[in-house]
Amino acid sequence: MPPSSAGPPPADGLLSAARRNLRELAHGLSHASHPPTPLFADSPRRWLRLLPYVVVLALAAVFIPVTIQVLANDYGVPGALAGALAVGQAAPLLMLAHRPLQAWWIVFAADIVGALVLLGQGLRPDTLWPWTPPGLVGYLFVLLALGLRESRRTVSGVWLATGAAGLLLHLVRPSHNDDSALLLFILSGTVLVIGAAVRERSEAQRRLVEQETISEAERAQRTLLEERTRIARELHDVVAHHMSVITVQADSAPYRIGGMSEEVRAEFASIAAGARESLTEMRRLLSVLRSDGTRGELAPQPGLDRVQQLVEATVRAGLPAELSLAADVAEAVERGGVPQAVDLSAYRIVQEALANVVRHAPGARTRVSVTARDGHLTVLVVNDEAQKPGSPLEAAGTGHGLVGMRERVRLTGGTLDTGPLPDGGFRVAARLPLPPPQPPSASVTPEEP
Repeated sequence: MPPSSAGPPPADGLLSAARRNLRELAHGLSHASHPPTPLFADSPRRWLRLLPYVVVLALAAVFIPVTIQVLANDYGVPGALAGALAVGQAAPLLMLAHRPLQAWWIVFAADIVGALVLLGQGLRPDTLWPWTPPGLVGYLFVLLALGLRESRRTVSGVWLATGAAGLLLHLVRPSHNDDSALLLFILSGTVLVIGAAVRERSEAQRRLVEQETISEAERAQRTLLEERTRIARELHDVVAHHMSVITVQADSAPYRIGGMSEEVRAEFASIAAGARESLTEMRRLLSVLRSDGTRGELAPQPGLDRVQQLVEATVRAGLPAELSLAADVAEAVERGGVPQAVDLSAYRIVQEALANVVRHAPGARTRVSVTARDGHLTVLVVNDEAQKPGSPLEAAGTGHGLVGMRERVRLTGGTLDTGPLPDGGFRVAARLPLPPPQPPSASVTPEEP
């Protein structure tokens, strides 16, 4: 039977893994994992940005004199030496706002030196050693700052170094009351876990906010693309109508107009062929824009001649609305003086504006006005404040809100102005360009056949 390949790992593999982990641990203890910026540096609130500085100033102002007093009164350390030890153990608290890892190194070394100094001064049996009470509490604040800023590897290395230092000092003088070493080891682990949990929770919230921001941007971009695709599909009918007219006129010109030369006939044939090719390309583009399994609409595209029906349907849905359609606009629509793209865009803008009123301001009185002035068609939809708050009617719009309005206005080269009113209502104003009026053509008497 062949020997099994699954066996204990070789000793050199364990040693190399241990060396690698020790190198990573040493690198984590010697290199901070964050830039020297304080907590809440990116906060928009000024008081929150200043909070870390206030906290570290308060800690240093409290712990330096308290440490001097405890060392001098309880441990009998001379005044100058007590002041030096207090500065080494408490002054680095000022660095917690920017560089907590460097502050830990200074405080850790100063605490060990202080423990050795206290050992040489002679200790009473009732005093804590190796860590003094103010040194222990200040050390916990340093560890809390580390847990909030550093990685798990660095935090684990700090905790192990704290336990190892307490164990070595216990071996130096095992007969003394060294409960502070065990107490600091337990409390430091608890504080580091709390700090790391708070840091990881804040990181998770930050990543969630970033993901929501990205999702919102992608959603807005998708909405914009969908609306542009919809507009392209709708305008296909408009452009296709004009291209079909060009094709028919170019094909029938040789039969309607006599005495054409061969060059003119060839030119008309070229125009008809180009128009037919353009129609073919448009249909190919439309097949790409249309979603899979979606069939084209068979009804003709609506225009301003159907705005009255749209407003009446909105009134039947429970929204008090009134329409003001200028007589010259109605006359221009009847005789075809309004371009089909502008006609369709104006209808869709009114439709979407009314749908938004039904959804967001149910019961609000709405006024729709369509006028033509200075070579522009002005569509104005103004609604008052909602009369039925909290009970919006369920009505689906045909576009994507203001995004669709902006795209339609941009397509025709017009302008769009939207925004709330001082009295709580909302206003949508679209200004779409109209072609210049054509001069009346002179009457031509037909020739006798």
